Amino acid sequence: MNIASYLPQRAKTSPNQDAIFFKNKKLTYAELNTLCDDFADQLSSYGIYKDHRIILMVRPGFEFVALTFALLKIGASVVLIDPGIGKNYLKTCIKTVAPHGFIGIPKAHLLRLLWPSSFQTSRINLVIGKGASLLKYLGFSTLIPSSQNIPSFSLAPTENADTAAIIFTTGSTGMPKGVVYTHGMFEAQIQMLKNHYKIQESEVDLPTFPLFALFSVAMSTTCIIPDMDPTKPALVNPKNIVEPIQKYHVTYSFGSPALWNRVTKFCVEQKITLPSIKRILIAGAPVPATLLEHFQKILLNNAEVYTPYGATEALPATSIGGKEILTQTLKFSREGKGTCVGHPFIGITVAIIKITDSPISLWNENLKTTPGTIGEIVVKGENITQSYLNCPQETTLAKIKDSNGSFWHRMGDVGYLDSQNRLWFCGRKAHRVITYNQTLFTIPCESIFNQHPAVFRSALVGVGKKPVMIIEPHDKKILKDKKAQLKLTQELLVLGRRFPHTQEIHDILFYPSFPVDIRHNAKINREKLAQWAREQFLS
Repeated sequence: MNIASYLPQRAKTSPNQDAIFFKNKKLTYAELNTLCDDFADQLSSYGIYKDHRIILMVRPGFEFVALTFALLKIGASVVLIDPGIGKNYLKTCIKTVAPHGFIGIPKAHLLRLLWPSSFQTSRINLVIGKGASLLKYLGFSTLIPSSQNIPSFSLAPTENADTAAIIFTTGSTGMPKGVVYTHGMFEAQIQMLKNHYKIQESEVDLPTFPLFALFSVAMSTTCIIPDMDPTKPALVNPKNIVEPIQKYHVTYSFGSPALWNRVTKFCVEQKITLPSIKRILIAGAPVPATLLEHFQKILLNNAEVYTPYGATEALPATSIGGKEILTQTLKFSREGKGTCVGHPFIGITVAIIKITDSPISLWNENLKTTPGTIGEIVVKGENITQSYLNCPQETTLAKIKDSNGSFWHRMGDVGYLDSQNRLWFCGRKAHRVITYNQTLFTIPCESIFNQHPAVFRSALVGVGKKPVMIIEPHDKKILKDKKAQLKLTQELLVLGRRFPHTQEIHDILFYPSFPVDIRHNAKINREKLAQWAREQFLS
């Protein structure tokens, strides 16, 4: 199947249904499909064909959605890289892709001029967006919507195993990697999300991550693209989320904890409720209980807040509702048992294996830990990706081949399954701290210190075999007050001594604002904090 087929199908059955709203303008499904066919025709005329890898650097909006579906209709592979990953990473990622073409706004094309070696394979370079008309007269190849009647574009015949997209990880624990998505994997994702969350075609979505706008269209819902910088969700203007939810009667929305933290605080302070919302999805990092409690004040009782767990390579894997967290699992999280991320989706198998940093070539049941023991999380299912683009060593480390030919993905996370087959997340495998006496995991330890009212968040790092807890305080004034720091340190050490797994933590440091990932602004960059901690002890 070709995953792009969802768009022309909906344009045929419900041509006048609103597909996308963006900056007070809209496109129906018929209009979006026409724009998509227009772009597909132009792309074909420029020489973009099936299996070509095309990097797309376009801002969220009509053009991003239409271009993505146009490339999928052709059978080309859409390549998405977060521009905020940093110059060196970005150069390397582009070179790794060896793209056949590049489509971007004028500003993005400066990269081609600055880094010609990274783009040496790119023969078809097209400008789109504001300024494209002017650049056309200067000799640039452009994509400009046509005003003429557009014939229907025939979908390229694709198989489930054909590559549809290459989506790069954020590189929060190292070099970003290009995750290979097939048409079949996208289809499995769409069905899992639609069925698990019971999303109906009459619903209205507000996705705060651009890729999820594509899911909105594939699920035949109406998509409201918010006015925000998707690379900086933690800095979002809450009004730019709340007002479209109210105006368009949005029924569901996906966002990171950092984004929803700002939005819910604003709503609580302004006494705003959001009665149209049926479900909120939060992902990207562990979700604090205070955020779930804020949602209880602004959503109706029959609405639910879900915290799905997954990764770029394995989306989705498990899910749990906020009500279950607050009434059943939170008390255990506060005792350092980890964060419960729920039951596996139907079609997903989750297992826990003994922790190792070595590759595992073939699956066997002896890899599993004893029930309830913390180990490495591995997942298997039709939506689980099987490789990274042009990264054989990383693929070998991340995948385990099963005897039936399928693959397990090693999440790089640690956790355990409880007696109800719910998954509990305990942090990244790479972030574990091996002391002289035990192995400490980040989430169980940090959850103890996060309970102090003066702590905004904390991060466990290792300086050699010494476990160190770094604190980001709510009140930044404490950073200049040594007496207050000493008092808080003593209170935190007393708190840590109450639990066996945190009794070995004797060193507390304070940091003004933690570095976080560029996609969700929520995952703490513990590598940077660990380096900083080492420098503090050396000085």
